[in-house]
Amino acid sequence: MTVEDLRVFAMVAAERSFSRAAKKLRRTQPAVSQAIRRLEEHTGERLIDRSSRDGTLTDAGGLLLSYAQRIIRLIEEAAVGVGELRDIQKGRVIIGANEAGVHALLPLLQTFRAQHPGVLVDVRRLHSRQIAHEVVLRSVDFGVLTFQPPEKELQSLPLWTDELVLLVKPNDPLAKRKQITMEEMGRQTIIAHNDPSPARDRVLRLYEQRHAALNIRLSLPSLDSIKRAVEMGLGVALLPRRCALSEISRGQLAAVLVPELRSPRQVRFVFRRDAEVSHAAKAFLDTVRKSLTENGTAKIRAEA
Repeated sequence: MTVEDLRVFAMVAAERSFSRAAKKLRRTQPAVSQAIRRLEEHTGERLIDRSSRDGTLTDAGGLLLSYAQRIIRLIEEAAVGVGELRDIQKGRVIIGANEAGVHALLPLLQTFRAQHPGVLVDVRRLHSRQIAHEVVLRSVDFGVLTFQPPEKELQSLPLWTDELVLLVKPNDPLAKRKQITMEEMGRQTIIAHNDPSPARDRVLRLYEQRHAALNIRLSLPSLDSIKRAVEMGLGVALLPRRCALSEISRGQLAAVLVPELRSPRQVRFVFRRDAEVSHAAKAFLDTVRKSLTENGTAKIRAEA
């Protein structure tokens, strides 16, 4: 049973005539008859009632037609799907990032969207510990991390360096200071993210090691809600500087350094070593490389 024979059968059923089906398919009528005969031999059933003048299907023919139509439709959908992988204008790019990583991606997304507005860019929020694994499994095309993944199948490009800063209201007395100590920060009312992360764990561990107090009084589920809470005067928050660049530039928030907790880290764009990605994904990687070259923020070198 071949797909072509099923196509012929579906056409005969639609036209209710061997001759009209042959004309539509640009085949001879004997060729159409042979295709139907092969299907009948394969199924062991009559598919078309030869005694009728309108090409009525038998019960077996009606059942096979429903399967034939589904198979033909799936083949057409598969062809469209594969075609979209080649088509930069209609493809899809999937990127895994945690919430802070999304903020780091935004300038690259802006550049890529301007060049390829028809491509769907799907940024999925993942825990940082999951991201490298998902890239290896091909669940996502790319990932954004603040560390070099150990997986040998992966390589990465350094995007830029970020650091943790204490965000305070502009009229907070701390806003006049360039930096404060861990102990001074610990005495403030702290607003924390309630999603575990390596950075959060490191800060908590440092306070435990020093037997210092950390006055966490509010825990929120998103960076935006934390920033808004700081603006409202509900407390202060230790967050990556890049997450609050807009608010800092507009004077809505002020950034104060806590040198012991600064933790400079390099934001990295992670991808698989092999080149088996869609044309849309390749175009996104090209955008990243070009952006790094033009801005001079990092070397265009994939690092192991």
